[in-house]
Amino acid sequence: MQQKIKNIIQASISTKERVLADKVLLQTIEDLSKAIVKAFKAGNKVLLCGNGGSAADAQHIAAEFSGRFYTDRDPLPSEALHCNTSYITAVANDYGYDVVYSRMVKGSGKPGDVLIGLSTSGNSVNIIKAIEQAKQIGMITACFTGETGGKMKGMADYLVNVPSTDTPRIQEAHIMLGHAICQIVEEQLF
Repeated sequence: MQQKIKNIIQASISTKERVLADKVLLQTIEDLSKAIVKAFKAGNKVLLCGNGGSAADAQHIAAEFSGRFYTDRDPLPSEALHCNTSYITAVANDYGYDVVYSRMVKGSGKPGDVLIGLSTSGNSVNIIKAIEQAKQIGMITACFTGETGGKMKGMADYLVNVPSTDTPRIQEAHIMLGHAICQIVEEQLF
């Protein structure tokens, strides 16, 4: 069993080493961090959405911005869109799960806000619709996906496509990169 545990840890390390070697991906993280800093400086907010583990990651990143990361500082306006369960269940029931995020983006997104959609496959229809809605509003968009980018490839201003097809390894890299962005943004603003 310990060898199995070691293999899982090594797979995580290997994925992160591929991220570390991907110059395009690292530049994307830098550019997205700068865009988020600019948005916060302009009084805009960051919205995040995902399903399952990606929803948990969206909520985690939003909490780092709106609470604190390393620095005791003022909160930054950020929210994970799935946290209002009454809204999610009503819209899913009345309109369909595919539009739970796009309707919320339409209701609360403003030009210059940032939407980060997380989908390991890059094919989650509700995230795709949210990105499409955000672009119509004039929001800055980012997709956190796996290696291929799925259907989200080419949709967003920033594609953070982790070089893996293994869902748990992609999610581990997503939260690591989310933490990197939070740290960079916090250091730039405070």
